[in-house]
Amino acid sequence: MTATEHSLALFAGVVGVLVIASTIGLILKHRYAASGPNAVIENLNSRIKAWWVMVFAVGIAFLFGKAGVIALFGFASFASLREFITLTATRRADHRALAIAFFAVLPLQYYLIWIEWYGLYSIFIPVYAFLLLPIVAALRGDPTAFMPRVAEVQWGLMICVFCLSHVPALLTLGIPGYEGRHLLLIAFLVIVVQSSDVLQYVWGKLLGRRKIAPDLSPSKTLEGLVGGVLSATLVGTALWWITPFSPWQAGAMSLIVTLMGFFGGLVMSAIKRDRGVKDWGQMIEGHGGMLDRLDSVVFAAPIFFHLTRYWWAA
Repeated sequence: MTATEHSLALFAGVVGVLVIASTIGLILKHRYAASGPNAVIENLNSRIKAWWVMVFAVGIAFLFGKAGVIALFGFASFASLREFITLTATRRADHRALAIAFFAVLPLQYYLIWIEWYGLYSIFIPVYAFLLLPIVAALRGDPTAFMPRVAEVQWGLMICVFCLSHVPALLTLGIPGYEGRHLLLIAFLVIVVQSSDVLQYVWGKLLGRRKIAPDLSPSKTLEGLVGGVLSATLVGTALWWITPFSPWQAGAMSLIVTLMGFFGGLVMSAIKRDRGVKDWGQMIEGHGGMLDRLDSVVFAAPIFFHLTRYWWAA
């Protein structure tokens, strides 16, 4: 099969799964929520509706190839960074550094990926931006809570821009025998990580008893974690045909990224609890903000990128 045929087959499969999920959601609503709202069923249907929107957005981006994917994730980084900074205790002295972060560092990171300059985009934010922004903030002459203010902006850039930009950076990898198929590699990463999130939620509702970190994320259970990770690993193994991996390699990569996705969600939950909020925002119905949907992807993407680059790229 050609790359286009693989893409169409994958897209048809995803749409088929969403059709089945939507049908199940409607049946559950009519059977168990006909007399009044059911929080679990309403949440499930909201998530399914949001997935339709997200799949449509990703599909449109894929139609435009590299430019579409970079534009999509550049927008996602901007929205995520905005949500993150909204919850930080910034002061007037930080405004210039924030402007540089949003309107210089972020677009430059994605431009470097566009021109495929790995030697710079791999270190631009954690070296040059991390040194520049404290200098800019210090020049404003406000020492109040200087260290946490600077650290919060740096951490926001690391999570929302640097880590997330490793998803479109997959397009820059030179993998022998895999030319023209890199969009499928992105699809593999996103499908595996996001299916793990969904399946952890489902298994947790069905069998969840032992909470992993109740003060950080009351809904995360050991049973949900094990069931979700193993199920998503099977999904990734079954999708080996769209990757440069063999079936067992696809399974191993799936296991790694689903575990990283879980830990990413846990870390981001800790930040939200520290700030006293449930969601990062309200951009996506049923999912909260952009970061609520991407919290697992941002931790999984750099690991997936570098493992793939080290073992499979030329």
